[in-house]
Amino acid sequence: MTHDTIIDSFLKTPCLYEAKVSPDLKWAVWVWANVGPNADVYIAPLDARAAPRKLTDFGQDTSIMSWTEDSRSIIVHHDYDGDERYRLYRVDIDSGEAFPLTEEHPSCFIRGGQMTADGKYVVYGANYDFDAKKEIEPTILYRHDLQTGERVKLAQPKKPAFLWPLLNAQGTRIIYQRNDRHPQGEQIWMADIEGKEDKEILNFGDKVKVSASWHPNGEDVIFISEAGTYRKVGIFHAADSSIRWIIDDAARNIEEAYVPRGSERLVIDEIRNAQNFISLIDIGSSTEAAFAELQTAIPVAQMPDGTWISKYYHSKQPRDLVMHSTSAIIRSITDVFGRVKYGPADLAKAENYVWNSIDGLKIQGWLYRPAAKSIGTVVCIHGGPTAHSEDEWNMDIQYFVSQGFNVLDPNYRGSSGFGLPYQDAIKESGWGGKEQDDIIEGIKSLIQDGIAEEGKVGVTGTSYGGYSSWFAITHFPKKYIAAAIPICGMTDLVVDYDTTRPDLRGYSEEMMGGSPKEVPERYHDGSPIHFIQNIEGKLLIVQGAKDPNVSLENVRAVEEVLHQKGIRYEKLIFEDEGHGISKPENQKTLLLRSVEFFKEAFSS
Repeated sequence: MTHDTIIDSFLKTPCLYEAKVSPDLKWAVWVWANVGPNADVYIAPLDARAAPRKLTDFGQDTSIMSWTEDSRSIIVHHDYDGDERYRLYRVDIDSGEAFPLTEEHPSCFIRGGQMTADGKYVVYGANYDFDAKKEIEPTILYRHDLQTGERVKLAQPKKPAFLWPLLNAQGTRIIYQRNDRHPQGEQIWMADIEGKEDKEILNFGDKVKVSASWHPNGEDVIFISEAGTYRKVGIFHAADSSIRWIIDDAARNIEEAYVPRGSERLVIDEIRNAQNFISLIDIGSSTEAAFAELQTAIPVAQMPDGTWISKYYHSKQPRDLVMHSTSAIIRSITDVFGRVKYGPADLAKAENYVWNSIDGLKIQGWLYRPAAKSIGTVVCIHGGPTAHSEDEWNMDIQYFVSQGFNVLDPNYRGSSGFGLPYQDAIKESGWGGKEQDDIIEGIKSLIQDGIAEEGKVGVTGTSYGGYSSWFAITHFPKKYIAAAIPICGMTDLVVDYDTTRPDLRGYSEEMMGGSPKEVPERYHDGSPIHFIQNIEGKLLIVQGAKDPNVSLENVRAVEEVLHQKGIRYEKLIFEDEGHGISKPENQKTLLLRSVEFFKEAFSS
C-alpha cells in the first residue's frame, strides 16, 4: 500500500466499542468510530436477513447505554465535542427516530441511563441538585418520570464517586457503587424504584473495592471483591441478603465476572500476563469449563441454538462482532475486513517482550516491528493507569510501524492484567514513581538488545500516557527520550486535582495517598511542571480544548514555565475534542504530524 492508502485505510477502519444484544436475542447494536466523522450506533438482525445499518446521526460521538426490555428501542447518549456532559435519548430501532430524555447541554455529568420495563421512568446519576438547581460534587441517583418530568432522588452519596446505576430487568431495583468510606474502597448499594429503600449490600472493608452486575433473573447480583492479594467471585441473593462464594482462589487473577444475555452460565474473565482466558461456570453445580478456542473472544450473548455472539480481536484483527461455536467462527456480523483495503498480512504482530525494572520487577509489554530496518522507536504508553494493553489492533501503533518505527507498548506497574499486588504497586510512592522507571528500563532493554538506538526513541500516550510522556521528557536525557508527544496529559498534579471532574478526585487521592493538602510533597515531586528545566528532547503538546478530565489549565500552567525557562516546543490544540483525539480528520492531522515530528527528532 502507498503512504496515503495506508493512513486513509487505517483511519477508515471501523473501531468497535460497545456491543449489546437485545433481550429477545434478535438484534445486535454496537458503536463504530471512524466509519464517519463521529462515532455512531449501528444495528443488524442476528438472523443475517439484512446488512448492518446506521441508527444514530447526532453529529456527535454517541454511546449505547442500554436496551429497553421490549427490544424495540435503545437508550443512547452523546456529549458535545468531548465535554462529557451527556444528553440521553431513546432511539426507536425501526424508524431511527430519537426522543430526547434529558436537557440539551446539561450543566452536570450524567451517568448511566436505563428505562423501566413499563417505559415510565428512566434511571441515571447526575451531579446536580434539581431541587436547588445547582451543580454539586457528589452524584445523586435519580428516577426521572418521562411523563411529568419529575425527578425523585433515590440515593444521595456523601462524596463524589463514579456512580453508574444498574437497573434490574424487572425495573424494581438499582445497584450502584459508593466510596464514601475511603478513596481506596468501593461498596455496593441497592435502592428500590419507589424510593423507599436505599441500603448497603456489599461491604468487605473501607479500603476494599467491590464491582457488581445483575443476573438476568433480576434477583441475584454477581460481584467481584478484592481479598488481600487477589479477587474472588460471589453471588448476592436479594431475597434473603445471603452470599454464596463461587471462586475463592488466590492463584487466579479474575478481573470480570458476569452472566451474558441469553445464558444462565457465569462468564469468568481471568487475565494472565495481559491476555484474556475466558471460562464458563454452571452456577448451580459450580462446574467450570473453557469457553472457546478462538484467540480473545469476549462473550456478549448466547443464542437459543447454543452459538455465541462475541467481540473478537487481536493485533492483526480489528475488533469484530462474530457469531461462533466453541471452535470456529460461523460468520462475522460486523465484517470489518470487508470494509477496509488491507488484510492481516499488512499488519504487525504483537510480540511479548519482558524486561527487568530498576528493582528487579519483571515488566511485560508488546513489541511491534516493521518488516525492514527501523528508523527509530516509539513508546506508546497506555492511560489509566489502572488499565492494560492487550494483544489488540491499535491504529496509532500500526501506523507508526507502517512508517518504519518499532513500537513498544509497556504494561508498567499499576497496570491491571497482572494481579492486585502488581496493580497496587503504583500506590507505594504515588504517580511519578517506579512505574516511570519501568518505562525507561524498557527503553534501555530495547537498546541493549539492539532493537532501539540511543537518540532515536520517542514517547507518546493519552491521559496517564500523556502524563508519563511529560514525566519522561522532564526526567531522562535525550539519548533515551529524544522526543515526546504528550496527549491530554497532566503537567501539574495540583492543577489537575483542582480542575478535573469531581468524581475523579477520589482516584487521585487513592493513587497519591491523599489530597494535595494531605501529601503536598508527593503532588509536587510527581508533577512534571517542576522539572521543565531538564528537557533536552523535542516536545509537541497535544490537547483537546473541551477535556473535562485533564483540563486545558494543565497546558496553560506548563506553557508559562516553558516560556520562563526558554524551552522551545510545539503545540496542537483541537477545539472540538475532549479527553483524547477521536475525530478522524483530527486523528489524521495528529498522526501525520507525529510521524514527521519523530523523524525530525531522530535525525537531529
